[in-house]
Amino acid sequence: MDVSGGRGQPRPGNDESPDRTGTRPPAEPGHPTDERPAAPEEPRPPAAEPDPPVPDAGPDAGREKPPPADTGTGRHLAHSGTGRTPPPQRPQEKQRGGLLMGRPFGVPVYVAPSWFLVAILITWVFGGQIDRVLPELGAVSYLVSLFFAVAFYASVLVHELAHTIAALRFKLPVRRIQLQFFGGVSEIEKEAETPGREFVLAFVGPLLSLVLSGLFYLALLAVDPSSVPGVLLAGLMISNLIVAVFNLLPGLPLDGGRMLRAVVWAISGKPMTGTIAAAWVGRALAVAVLIGLPLLTQSGVLGSDAVDNVGMDTVMDALLAAILAAIIWTGAGNSLRMARLREHLPELRARNLTRRAVPVETDTPLSEALRRANAAGARALVVVDPDGVPLSLVREAAIVGVPEHRRPWVPVGGLAQDITDGMHVPAELAGEDLLDALRATPATEYLVVEDTGEIYGVLSAADVERAFVKAMARPS
Repeated sequence: MDVSGGRGQPRPGNDESPDRTGTRPPAEPGHPTDERPAAPEEPRPPAAEPDPPVPDAGPDAGREKPPPADTGTGRHLAHSGTGRTPPPQRPQEKQRGGLLMGRPFGVPVYVAPSWFLVAILITWVFGGQIDRVLPELGAVSYLVSLFFAVAFYASVLVHELAHTIAALRFKLPVRRIQLQFFGGVSEIEKEAETPGREFVLAFVGPLLSLVLSGLFYLALLAVDPSSVPGVLLAGLMISNLIVAVFNLLPGLPLDGGRMLRAVVWAISGKPMTGTIAAAWVGRALAVAVLIGLPLLTQSGVLGSDAVDNVGMDTVMDALLAAILAAIIWTGAGNSLRMARLREHLPELRARNLTRRAVPVETDTPLSEALRRANAAGARALVVVDPDGVPLSLVREAAIVGVPEHRRPWVPVGGLAQDITDGMHVPAELAGEDLLDALRATPATEYLVVEDTGEIYGVLSAADVERAFVKAMARPS
């Protein structure tokens, strides 16, 4: 969308419409991730009547959602009504991650509320085992067990820090580390650029867990195995070994699944092919855990005595298997959705989604401004000073809220939002860079400018939202 060359006059030549008076009027537009992607909600289509009521404000400002797509409806500004839609956000991102514990290497570490539930469970189960090995401890055995729970999750944090350090080494931003139910997660915001880096990024976590297991084993050799330190070291050695082996299983969302993805990516040359293969192996793994884990525990293969009857231990084993299977299955599905999101992100280009705009001065009546916009086929208004310098953007939601009979007496300046530095968006911005720019300065509209500083048009966050939804609906 072309508006002016800096002097408040429309600049021709960029629009695809027959009149060719400005930039192309965008159509109705519309992550990942992982890591917990949630399918974005498609915003309601704006009303088409001359004086629609103020539309729904859309998603809450704090809510994280992906962007939208150009639908090419060519609606006139006077009859559009996108409302106060906030800038799009990636679906897997969350505003809060629990209790902040620190910022090692500049990355915030959160403990989710679910961790405390697991800590209680570990304290209860492991405390009973310590009581059988060291009955003389009495109730103190549960205090020792609580220490084990904290030490175990410290080991999980070291595992996640290995992923984080590798990501930072490859210049990949890490949003946060979160310790939660059944482990932790490092939220890395971008993909590795090569399959080799992806493999290293995934492998360092299990590798460090294996190293920790070995260190605890060496420490165990120096103490009495039947003492409190001996029991703690044995428990930490075994638990870290289990973490390493479990994470090496070749299915997403586990580290082994990411390693498999890297291998398939290297062979096929397509990261999406690697994701699909590793995700389906992850789903098969979820089914295997659901069925196989209870059978293995009941048969005694995992070290417990074989049982023929169904008791509380069997029920607990089945429940644990179901929870693990659900986590793996859901994570595999989320990995597929995030891969699709990242595959379609490059389709979101500020230039393609920009609305044509016309420049108007602050005291211009709204009715006159809309007449000029409709005559030019534009869908946005930019308030400029007498020298043509953009000052503010007229909010579409505010226009819709003014009854038609009052528009001749309402100046556009009273309906506009001042343009801040963050509301200047380069026309060539696209993909994740575009989303990062919109998230950095939440607003409903942005001024799109050329590299020369000339106004190209106005980008609506609602248009980005719809473009994203439309792109995600297309098959990969």
